[in-house]
Amino acid sequence: MPLPKLPSKPATILATQDYPTAGAARPATKTPAAKKVAAPIIEAAIAEVAKPVRNAATKIKQVAALMVAKPAPAPAPVAAAPAAVAAPAAKAKPAAKGKVTPIKPIKQAEQPHPAKHKPVEVQLKSSASRAADQRGISKLFVLDTNVLMHDPSSLFRFEEHDVYLPMMTLEELDNHKKGMTEVARNARQVSRTLDALISNTDDDAIEHGILLSKLGNKDAKGRLFFQTRLQSADLPAGLPVGKADNQILAVVRSLEAEQEGRPVVLVSKDINMRIKARALGLPAEDYFNDHVLEDTDLLYSGIVQLPDDFWNKHGKDMESWQESKNGYSSTFYRVTGPFIPSLLVNQFIYLEPKNGETPFYGQVKQINGKTAVLQTLRDFSHTKNNVWGVTARNREQNFALNLLMNPECDFVTLLGQAGTGKTLLALAAGLAQVLETKLYNEIIVTRVTVPVGEDIGFLPGTEEEKMSPWMGAFDDNLEVLNKSDSDGGEWGRAATQDLIRSRIKIKSLNFMRGRTFVNKFLIIDEAQNLTPKQVKTLVTRAGPGTKILCLGNIAQIDTPYLTEGSSGLTYVVDRFKGWTHSGHVTLARGERSRLADHASEVL
Repeated sequence: MPLPKLPSKPATILATQDYPTAGAARPATKTPAAKKVAAPIIEAAIAEVAKPVRNAATKIKQVAALMVAKPAPAPAPVAAAPAAVAAPAAKAKPAAKGKVTPIKPIKQAEQPHPAKHKPVEVQLKSSASRAADQRGISKLFVLDTNVLMHDPSSLFRFEEHDVYLPMMTLEELDNHKKGMTEVARNARQVSRTLDALISNTDDDAIEHGILLSKLGNKDAKGRLFFQTRLQSADLPAGLPVGKADNQILAVVRSLEAEQEGRPVVLVSKDINMRIKARALGLPAEDYFNDHVLEDTDLLYSGIVQLPDDFWNKHGKDMESWQESKNGYSSTFYRVTGPFIPSLLVNQFIYLEPKNGETPFYGQVKQINGKTAVLQTLRDFSHTKNNVWGVTARNREQNFALNLLMNPECDFVTLLGQAGTGKTLLALAAGLAQVLETKLYNEIIVTRVTVPVGEDIGFLPGTEEEKMSPWMGAFDDNLEVLNKSDSDGGEWGRAATQDLIRSRIKIKSLNFMRGRTFVNKFLIIDEAQNLTPKQVKTLVTRAGPGTKILCLGNIAQIDTPYLTEGSSGLTYVVDRFKGWTHSGHVTLARGERSRLADHASEVL
C-alpha cells in the first residue's frame, strides 16, 4: 500500500479572537435583552471549542518533532492531523448561531501550474522619476552610449525633459562609428544629428542648452546639454576610475550635487550599469520608448467576443443585405449601439449562445461613430471550402483563413504558440492562390537566420541552398500538403511536388534592400526575431498585387536584446490594427498533437 502524500501546506489553526463572528444570516427574532444573554453563551461555546483546537496544535508540534527524529513513520500521523483539527470545527457550527465559513484546504490539483503564473510586473521608471511625474517637475536624463546606438532618434523621445550627454558618451560613439553593422550605422546617424544641432550655435548656447526642437521635432520640448567642464565626484574606492561606465556614474553623482531639487536620472540599456547605479544610490532606468506595449497581454488579438445581449441592444433599426464578392455570397448587417466604438475595422467578432442557438461569426468592415457594418464569414471548417485540402479545425483558424483568402487584405499577421497551424495555413493559402486561382505569381519565403543554439559556421552553396536548412518547417508542411493528394498516385505526387517547388522561392533577408515584389505571396516566418526597422524594410518591399504575411510567436524570441514588447512583430500588429487592408489573428489552440499541446503548457 503506497504511503499517503505529505500535505503541501500546514493546516492553519486560528486563535479564539480570529474566528469569524456570527453574522446575521437569519432575520432576528430575539429582543435586545435576549441578545445580551446569548452573547456570553456564544463566547463560552467558542472558547470550549477552541480548547481541543489548541490541544490539536500541541499534538501537531509534537508530531512534527517526531518527524524530524524519525522520518519513516511520519506520513501516517501527519495524514491524520488535519482530521483531528477538522472535528472541532464541525462542532463549532451549531454553537455560533450564524454561518461560519470553513477554511477549505487547497488541494494539490487545484493549484495553478507555475508555468501559467503571470510574471511579476517590473516598474520601468525609477522612484525619483515617478516622484517627479507626480509633482510635474521636468527631469534631466543622462544618456548612456548604448541608448543612442540602440535608437538614433532617442534624443527626441524625452518630451519636455532635458537631455545631458557626458563627454565619455561622445568618446564611445566615436569608437563605434566604423564598420557596416547596425550599431555603426546608428552611431554615425547620432553623430550627424548632433552636428546638425550644434551648427550655427554660440558657445553660450551650448552652455545653457540647445533646443531639441531646432530640427523640427515638435514633440521634443526640452534642451540638450553637453559636458563642458570636468565634473568629479567621490565614488567607492574599489571602482576603476578609467572605465567608461564609472566615469558616467561620476557625472550623474556630480550633477545630483550641483542641481539640488531637480531629478537627475541615468538612462541605460546596460543592465549591469543600472544595477551599479542603483547600488550607489543613483536613479537609473531602462530606455523603454522603443517598447510598443509595457504588457504584452494588452496586445491586439484581432478577435472580440460579443456580449450576450448584443442583438437586444443593437438589433433596433438593423439593416441587412447580401453581396457577392470573389465568387462567394455573404450577408452584411448595419447595426448601431454602444458597443460599436470599441471595435476596429477588420476585427473578428463572434457570439456563441449557451442556449443552443446558432453561433454568429462575423467581421467588422466599416465603422462610423456608433454604427458598424458587419459581414458574415466563409466557413472554412467545411470540406467543400477546403484550402489545398486543409480545413479549419477551430474558430481562430477559420478567422485566419478568411484573412488569407481575401484578396482585399494585403497585410496579414498571425500570432500563436507552437503547433497552432500558422505555417500550414499560410502555405496552403499561398499554394491555392498561386496554382489554382493564379492570383499571385509565386510564393517567396524568408526568415531571420538566428540560431537557437550555437552557430555551426558557414553553409556551402547558393543563396537558396544556404537558406534551405532554415526552412525545415516549410518542408515539413509541404510534405503534409502533398500527402493529401492521393488521386495521382506516387508519380502524380512527385510531379505536383516539382511544380510546387518551382513556384516557391526562398530568399535571404540580407539582400532585400531596394527590391520590389510585384504579384507575390510573401511569407515572413519567425517574424518575432525581427527588429521594427527590419520589419519596415520588408513590408515596404511590397509592389502592386503583393500580399505579405508575418508569422511568429513572441514567446520564442532568439534575437539578443529583443523583448516581447520591442519585437518587430509586436510593432506591426499594434501599428496596423484598424487599417482597411490588413488583419490580425492570434491563434489560441494548438492542433499539432496532444504531446506538443501539453509540452507548451507545462514546460
